[in-house]
Amino acid sequence: MSSKKIELDHKDMVHDSAIDYYGKRLATASSDSTVKITSIGGASAPSQLVATLTGHYGPVWRVGWAHPKYGSILASCGYDGRVIVWKEAATGQWSQLHVFDNHKASVNSIAWAPYELGLCLACGSSDGTISVISMRPDTGGCDAATIERAHPVGVTAVSWAPAAALGSMVGSDQLVHKIVSGGFDCVVKVWEFVNGGWKLESALVSDMHKECVRDVSWAPVLGLAKSTIASASQDGKVVIWTSGKGGGKWEGKLMRDFEAPVWRVSWSLTGNILSVAAGEGDITLWKESSDGQWESLWTKASEEPPQEEQAIEEAMQ
Repeated sequence: MSSKKIELDHKDMVHDSAIDYYGKRLATASSDSTVKITSIGGASAPSQLVATLTGHYGPVWRVGWAHPKYGSILASCGYDGRVIVWKEAATGQWSQLHVFDNHKASVNSIAWAPYELGLCLACGSSDGTISVISMRPDTGGCDAATIERAHPVGVTAVSWAPAAALGSMVGSDQLVHKIVSGGFDCVVKVWEFVNGGWKLESALVSDMHKECVRDVSWAPVLGLAKSTIASASQDGKVVIWTSGKGGGKWEGKLMRDFEAPVWRVSWSLTGNILSVAAGEGDITLWKESSDGQWESLWTKASEEPPQEEQAIEEAMQ
């Protein structure tokens, strides 16, 4: 597996990065209050800064690209409680499509819905709420629904379920509107949009997470007979949650104790490989074997010095 080093122009710690749908551009979020977009090109082509987006008043925690069906659109969230949706009119010319500032505290996580559900963005905040913003990209207008007291002590992470129902194939008219969230309360929750509003489907309470849930990620399920969610915690544990067709009970199984805070978990597009970022920047890839055990496929140890993650946690709270 080859790697490419990309030089970034940030003046402070980088908290998040996201590659666009075509793998050509990298968006990064930093404590310097900016979002930067870098052209990454091929393996031998030099990277190049193409845009610096300003509009946040404090650290920017997350960035995320919308599906290109809706144009070149990027979202960011930060400590200032703002969610900014950016749109590129021409190459390198970005403007603010919408600024959502209804949250009363740091917005710690954002996630775009599957494109089949429209241009929708879920946002999790330290004020304890989850907002779901539905946008009209042509006019910039939007509607927002709020899940009050989703995690009363603060929401740390949100992730959408795949739009396709379990066992269905591409083109199915049966769409799923669900979100999974994690919080400072050490709990993972699943929410479903029913009868015009968001309702709690399940609270995945267990004794496996003893500290705050840092990230959650819902795996692709196309053609499969079960739903799968990975959750990662400050206590070092990654838990795999599964539920059968028909909305059965969620079952949690410890995937691994990394014995260091786990910051991020992310599934491959096929849903069979899990990426885990833990400790002082160590990244590993895992795959479930036929006997249900998880095997390590790849490890990348950070060459960077340890970061002050405790300061980040205090800022988010």
